[in-house]
Amino acid sequence: MGRIIVWVSRIIVGLLFVISGLIKLNDPVGFSFKLEEYFSPSVLNLDFLAPYALAIAVFIVIFETLLGVMLLVGFQRKFTVWSLLLMILFFTFLTFYSAYFNKVTDCGCFGDAIKLTPWQSFSKDVVLLLLILILFFGRKYISKFSFAGLITFISLILCTGYAYYVYNHLPVVDFRPYKIGVNIPEAMGTPEGAPEAVYEYHWKFDVNGTEKIVKTNGDYPDVDGDFIDVETTLLQKGYEPPIHDFTMELDGSNYTEEIMSWEKVMVVVSRNIQTANREGLEKMKIMADRAKSEGYKVIGLSASNEEQLAPIKEKYGLNFDFYFCDLTTVKTIVRSNPAVLELRKGTITQKLHFNDAEEFQIN
Repeated sequence: MGRIIVWVSRIIVGLLFVISGLIKLNDPVGFSFKLEEYFSPSVLNLDFLAPYALAIAVFIVIFETLLGVMLLVGFQRKFTVWSLLLMILFFTFLTFYSAYFNKVTDCGCFGDAIKLTPWQSFSKDVVLLLLILILFFGRKYISKFSFAGLITFISLILCTGYAYYVYNHLPVVDFRPYKIGVNIPEAMGTPEGAPEAVYEYHWKFDVNGTEKIVKTNGDYPDVDGDFIDVETTLLQKGYEPPIHDFTMELDGSNYTEEIMSWEKVMVVVSRNIQTANREGLEKMKIMADRAKSEGYKVIGLSASNEEQLAPIKEKYGLNFDFYFCDLTTVKTIVRSNPAVLELRKGTITQKLHFNDAEEFQIN
């Protein structure tokens, strides 16, 4: 019986670690953004680690994937189960801390592919902790497969190569709401009949010197007393559009609706113009001039302000307007800095890393 329980736990934990690792490995830059959120002063206050977030992210996702492979093939079982135990203890603490203090609303365990609430993430880690404890105490039942070392080594090479590829290009599978083929205005809308948020209101009144609380689902209660305060509790979330925080602003005005109606537009995207790749900016200049000559409207999109943009625009000859968009949104749109998009009446038809800018099809 013990051998069967260990075998089942081994398969579940191994597959979960491999799947979770590969999803994040598909988008290590996105995972590094999540780590930066954890490192921020408002969460763990480890701001000194922020500059190394990408390197840490790549190491974690490769190591996580390899641990799953090593467990499945039975390679270095003592090292593997100890590593799994220490890792899950750390992540269980982290997800509990995030959930209890409401610090990070999405742990990033499965990247953008599967969104989990903080408490769902913590529950998942508790289950994994129990399974890993079974493996830890029953590790003698973890058998080693033939060529386990070779399989682990090949997995390391493949993971490293894949991380290098997606970092220098873009995620092979795009799980984000701004993937190619998405119409932004449609993704910002709410379909007819979509569920609405349900709230409970706790109205506090002073009735003849006595405090009285009346609960309703929104209507102001008919109470013969003096109103003191009201507390609102969300009982059920309503429908949230996939894209709900996208704007394109210039000089304090919102041009989103107008730009979404344009026939064809090239958008040069840079989350932070000051840290944008210099060679990439040179490519953006070449592509922008070429697109303009072929009848495209060309604009920029960035979270940087005009003071930061002006010297870079002048240095690289970027003679087009940069519209402002929230930093988190720009990070979500595309992982490259800079990058280039094509919009046709609000639909994303092309999205390219600066390394692949020459592949932008002008037609």
